[in-house]
Amino acid sequence: MKTSSHVNAPMSYLDVEGMQEKPTYYLCTPPAGVSQRNTTQVKHTMAIQNAREHLDEISLDKQGITFTPHETAVKNFYDAEEVKAVYYPEVVELIKKMTDAEKVHVFDHNVRCAPMCARGENGAREPVKFAHNDYTLKSGPQRVRDLLPAEEAEEWLQHRFAVINVWRPIRGPVQDAPLAVCDAASMTQDDFNETDLKYEDRTGEVYSVSHNPNHRWFYFPQMERDEAMLLKCYDSATDGRARFTAHSAFEDPTSPPDAPARESIETRTLVFFPPEV
Repeated sequence: MKTSSHVNAPMSYLDVEGMQEKPTYYLCTPPAGVSQRNTTQVKHTMAIQNAREHLDEISLDKQGITFTPHETAVKNFYDAEEVKAVYYPEVVELIKKMTDAEKVHVFDHNVRCAPMCARGENGAREPVKFAHNDYTLKSGPQRVRDLLPAEEAEEWLQHRFAVINVWRPIRGPVQDAPLAVCDAASMTQDDFNETDLKYEDRTGEVYSVSHNPNHRWFYFPQMERDEAMLLKCYDSATDGRARFTAHSAFEDPTSPPDAPARESIETRTLVFFPPEV
């Protein structure tokens, strides 16, 4: 199927006008009288580029994103045990192949499908249609401390590390709610707004993204099951490499109205580099 060089589509951003307090979103039942979120969203129509036409200029260290064909032996991505036993090792090898990583620790995954989420099936969640980044300057290192033994965590934190998500369709081609990623080189740190995520037992921190007309968005149209996208959601390097990668699902105006609901899996990893990298 032929795809265009770009589409124009509404992108949901954090509305910072009149914001009085730190953005907060409850992923559990909020206290009595407290809203699920204390922010509103504002939509801006953005040109979202067909990244398949820009593969020679896109990289993890510049745009915070890369793309590759990737076969998988997984039969059922909704079987969490199979994903952990089969897919996690595949992801480790993929990231080592695509980066200079010395160690890769896969720590989590999500499957997404809006109708399954509505029916409470397969632990599926809805696609997130809001520009955000999964980690902040604070929560990136904290995730290492949360997941690794204290001494090991502090040793790895002395060197460069990153949090990289691997995103792929469970079923393709993806036409409904594809994932768009903002070119990290088109963003400034002021575009990222610390946001608390409230869980039953802890508070996490992500970035909500405010609008900047300079943002350059990409997506890979018609992604198939044997294709994978890598997104860098945190990098401890401060030498000009991409550190954060805003992303969001969006409504592609060129998708047919009867397009099957998007089914996808994202796998989260801690990626540790040797001292010289």
